[in-house]
This record gives sequence, C-alpha cells and structure tokens, in this order.
Amino acid sequence: MNCLVLGGNGFIGSHLVDRLLAEGHNVRVLDKYEEHYRKPLPSVDYQYGDFGNRGLLMEALMDIDVVFHLISTTLPKTSNDDPAFDVQSNVVETLFLLEQCTAQRVKKIIFISSGGTVYGKPSVLPIPEDSATDPECSYGITKLAIEKYLYLYWYLHGLDYCIFRLANAYGERQRPTATQGVIPVFLERALRNDEIVVWGDGSVIRDYVHVTDISSALIRALTYTGEFRIFNIGSGQGHSLSEVIDVIERATGRSLQVKYTSGRSFDVPMNVLDISRARNHLNWAPTISLIEGVTRMYAWMSKVYEG
Repeated sequence: MNCLVLGGNGFIGSHLVDRLLAEGHNVRVLDKYEEHYRKPLPSVDYQYGDFGNRGLLMEALMDIDVVFHLISTTLPKTSNDDPAFDVQSNVVETLFLLEQCTAQRVKKIIFISSGGTVYGKPSVLPIPEDSATDPECSYGITKLAIEKYLYLYWYLHGLDYCIFRLANAYGERQRPTATQGVIPVFLERALRNDEIVVWGDGSVIRDYVHVTDISSALIRALTYTGEFRIFNIGSGQGHSLSEVIDVIERATGRSLQVKYTSGRSFDVPMNVLDISRARNHLNWAPTISLIEGVTRMYAWMSKVYEG
C-alpha cells in the first residue's frame, strides 16, 4: 500500500515508518522537522512543512491509499492556555485533511487519539471504549471532536477510519527534553544523577505502553475490516509513579533522588485502559512489560548520551 504518515518523523511516527517499510509498504512522510535521532531514510519520500500548509498537504495525499494521522500541535497540560489555537490548528486543519482524503479517494485514515484525556475522570476501571467522555482539557476535547468528524465523513462519504486511544506511550527515540512523558524525563534525570520531581505523593496511576506495541497495533489497522472503529491501546495495567521510579531504579541499578511536591489539579488520580476490544477484534496484545521496556529505553538513552 501507499501510506502517508503525518508526523512520521516524531517518536511514534518513526517507529511506525520502520514497521511499514519492513512490511513492504511505500511510505511518504509529512512532518515539520527531520527526525531528531536519525538521518532521513533513503526509501522514504519525505515532505517537509507544517500540517496547516494546505497546498503541501494536497500534494502529499496524491496516490495515497492509507493516511496515518499522528500530528497534534498542542499538549494536554498547555492546551487550555489557548483553546482557539488548539481548535484551529488541529480540528479545522483535520477537517481540510478529511475533505482532501474524500476528494482524492483515500481508502482509510488511522487516527491517534488520547486514552489519557478523552475520558476525563473515569467512573469505572479499567476504562472501556464505551465509557463516558468528559475531557478536562482542550487537548482531549479536540481529539474527541476529530473522532466525531471521522465518523461523520464515513457516514457521509464512506471514508473508512480507525481510531486508537493511546495510553501513556514511551520507548526509544522519545525525547527526554519534551514536556510530556514521565519515563524519559525520569530516565534522563537518572543518567545525570539529578533530582526527580514528582507532582503529588507518587500515588497517581497510569497505563504505560511501549512504542513497539503501539506500532504493532497501527499495522493491524491497515487490514482490519471489523465492526468496531475505536480501540484503547495500552498495557491494560496501572502503575503508580512510585512504582515507575522503583522500576527505573531496578533497570538502571541507580538509587534515585526523589522530591515530592504539591499535586496538579489537572492530573486524574487513575487512568487504566480496558484493552479487551483490541485483543478480541484486532488480535493484538502488548508484548513488552514495563521493566523490559524501561530497560531497553535506558540502554538506548545511555548510548545517546555517550555519543
């Protein structure tokens, strides 16, 4: 298939590109920047520019069968600072994407949504896909709005789609200097022997899923034709921040300096995804435990720092 990966030079996107190439697909990437840790791959057709560059997006969609939409211009904790920008740069530009996918007869669009924000405070754990969606940040609202528009374009125009609500992603090529992802941040502090700052008392529980398992799920969506279109993708297990710190100490062999501070109002106390739908209908399941994933990531980060 001819595949376009929007955001293909990012953390998750770069792993997806590797899997697509390994499966024999033709890959085009549209991204604002080059990959941070690797040079461009000779077998990939790279298009550089902003998601909002509509002329460039139209060109990138030419002769494409499947689009992977991994781009987001905002982050959960800062999206409420400028909701209008969040809506314009994500929802409105995705509407243009859907119009062009329809016009250019793209067969399918696969969208990365957010299992950590679209549900809000869960009423049941683990959280199934049919739970109430009450996001408490603009990031989650825009993700949910795009999900609804994907359904609309399928209903009106027959544009096939699949949505993945991801748990907390981590793994190799995730930048520790980014403002999202406790595992890379904590590992970087461990490598530097710096103090780790924890918001709250360490009891906040999250679901962590390795990028290898995410890319595996994305690949499954290429050929999936079942009745469900929204899937939670996570480990199906919850780990507190204190447990994550313990895992990092085991993986690195280091004793970490931890400072606990006041909790943040937007942090949901617990978020664990029910992944039974993905198991039963995508025939997908996570294969990498937290200790294995953190150990692999630490080995990779150690080489990066040595370099």
